[in-house]
Amino acid sequence: MQELQFARQVRLQLNRGLHEMPSATSERLRAARERALAQQRVAVRQSALASVGNFLHSHFERLHVEQLLAALALALGIGFAAYWHADQSLTEMEEIDSALLADELPVGALTDKGFDAWLKNSSAE
Repeated sequence: MQELQFARQVRLQLNRGLHEMPSATSERLRAARERALAQQRVAVRQSALASVGNFLHSHFERLHVEQLLAALALALGIGFAAYWHADQSLTEMEEIDSALLADELPVGALTDKGFDAWLKNSSAE
């Protein structure tokens, strides 16, 4: 409470001094205040979604069509490479399965522990 009373007393003293000030000085103070207010930035309240939109707009407005096309081409290239690699892997597995099914090996040979090692060695060759 004492701070509020002190602030009120300071305000009263300043207001009294304002009336005793020469008019030329008060005019200069008024002009300086107007210049300061004109240069002061006014903070505008906005929602969180609006600030996200401003962020995206300010960071992506400098992008050019060529950059977007290059990024799209890169993404398509990576996607195609991943698809091709997966397709090649499936094709290799299909060939191995087809060879195993077409061969006249007994079922016991397929369940043998050494058969997996032989299969890996033969597919590497």
